[in-house]
Amino acid sequence: MKRVAIFISGGGSNMVSLVDDMTGDHPARPCLVLSNNADAGGLAKAAARGIPTAVVDHRPFGGDREAFQAALNAELDKAAPDILCLAGFMRVLTASFVTPWRGRMLNIHPSLLPKYRGLHTHARALEAGDAEHGCTVHEVTPELDEGPILGQARIAVNPGDTPDSLAARVLVEEHRLYPAVLRRFAADDRTPVLL
Repeated sequence: MKRVAIFISGGGSNMVSLVDDMTGDHPARPCLVLSNNADAGGLAKAAARGIPTAVVDHRPFGGDREAFQAALNAELDKAAPDILCLAGFMRVLTASFVTPWRGRMLNIHPSLLPKYRGLHTHARALEAGDAEHGCTVHEVTPELDEGPILGQARIAVNPGDTPDSLAARVLVEEHRLYPAVLRRFAADDRTPVLL
């Protein structure tokens, strides 16, 4: 059984979709939910499900990313995960953190990568006049939103869509895609999931 640590910064809706799927014949179980924000709503949701939680606030570290990441690693050492899932974790992690996790670290991104790496993906898709949009689960590498793609879900862009309406519809797909990819990934299957 693989052990999964999940990093969050906010409400944790993707974390909940992952955790709620890790039952029965799933090849993994959650071992930690970690946030950089003590007020993240997802921490209470994880605790209510009996999952250990931890907080490593990035602010006391100022701009010292290496010290922040060392504190993250100290929590991971205690939990001993096999897989790390970023689920709305709003901190960029450097190569010194990411490289040791290569091949064992996943992220969900709200665009059809390689389009729209980084932020404001829904507005950018609308500005470009795209007919479709969606989300991607990928392996994390030191380059931002660049790792091998493990799954994508697509939706049509509707006339009158706003960044908020698009975000809400993409989020529904995120909650379907990420659990499906993790289930396959935890069974050592990297065949992309296409929804």
